[in-house]
Amino acid sequence: MSSLSPLLKQATPVIVDHAKGSWIHGTDGQDYLDFTTGIGVTSTGHCHPRVVEAAREQVGRVIHAQYTTVMHRPLLELTEKLGEVLPTGLDSVFYANSGSEAVEAAVRLARMATGRPNIVVFQGGFHGRTVAAASLTTAGTKFSAGFAPLMAGVHMAPFPYAFRYGWDEQTAVDFALRELDYLLLSRTAPHDTAAFLIEPVLGDGGYLPTPPAFLDGLRERADRHGILLLLDEVQAGCGRTGRFWGHQHSTALPDILITAKGLASGFPISAIAASTALMSKGWPGSQGGTYGGNAVAAAAGCATLDVIRDEGLVENARLRGEQLIGGLKPLQGKYAEIGDVRGLGLMLGIEFVHADGSADAETAAAVQQATTRHGLLSLTCGPAGNVVRLIPALVVTADEIDLGIERFQASVAHVLEP
Repeated sequence: MSSLSPLLKQATPVIVDHAKGSWIHGTDGQDYLDFTTGIGVTSTGHCHPRVVEAAREQVGRVIHAQYTTVMHRPLLELTEKLGEVLPTGLDSVFYANSGSEAVEAAVRLARMATGRPNIVVFQGGFHGRTVAAASLTTAGTKFSAGFAPLMAGVHMAPFPYAFRYGWDEQTAVDFALRELDYLLLSRTAPHDTAAFLIEPVLGDGGYLPTPPAFLDGLRERADRHGILLLLDEVQAGCGRTGRFWGHQHSTALPDILITAKGLASGFPISAIAASTALMSKGWPGSQGGTYGGNAVAAAAGCATLDVIRDEGLVENARLRGEQLIGGLKPLQGKYAEIGDVRGLGLMLGIEFVHADGSADAETAAAVQQATTRHGLLSLTCGPAGNVVRLIPALVVTADEIDLGIERFQASVAHVLEP
């Protein structure tokens, strides 16, 4: 008799029977307000009728049409719709299945286009679990330990994590930019550096918004040195931060944008976008894949983008995000164990600390487990596992946010006021 790998640890004991919108209905008969959304994937909520119908109709037409053998209409339509929201100049798109694949495709293109070997990443970034993507990931040793050697040519610079350093944001930004400049002097020369790779909001690294001034500083240095700026929008993109793309809180524009997760409301599809001139610098045969740009996933992606537009979900993410952080921020003053409450849009992190300011993973884990018992699904993140993250669907209502706040407050009280 076979079973799932013992390495797959469940964050909750819930077995889903069915789900709709912001709710998961368990086989235990309980209803759970889902503030995990499959780690930011079900952007339009569970089983949005328009996404379901688009996928159902496509399944009856063609399920798989390998896109370097024969082309299919959903992928052409998705490309056209993406063109309506992509940053100016990014007019060429390559599709894969997962965020990790898209990250690796972006790095491959950057190296080929520049003829340079090195990639600079930033402390706390998460870019995937495949070998190259894990080599670029610094959100925790668990993602890269145990299968060395990793990909060469990766160099890490500090991230402006103001709370961790005990500084204001501008001081942290100034420090991180100085250290990046020093890295370019001491470890990877600009003429050896192909790209900077960063998330507009760190995901597994602790739900830390990247300060706009830091992104702008990266763009300025990239332009000065002929380095490409790669923005990993896998988790922050498709409306989650209250802008369509997370980097749009700054003035910085990417040379390569990476997207996945919320793009198709749960169907596996990812993409990178660049200018046609840059994409053309990739070597023949360097892009492809059996399942990339699957027809059903592409149809779901088209429906997802339509729903985000038609239902005003980017603005809803902004408003509901302000409501959520406004409701939870007072906990920071009430409990010394809560060191920071932060986020952009519907991407919120609550960091738990000991009295000396060190990471308190035990309390974070206890709160995360308590939320399940109170009918709210949440997750932890951060290198030390001391951040509880809340990731509602973009369709979440004001009443559901209020309920989520109430249940999270009750969970914290249950742990800290036994």
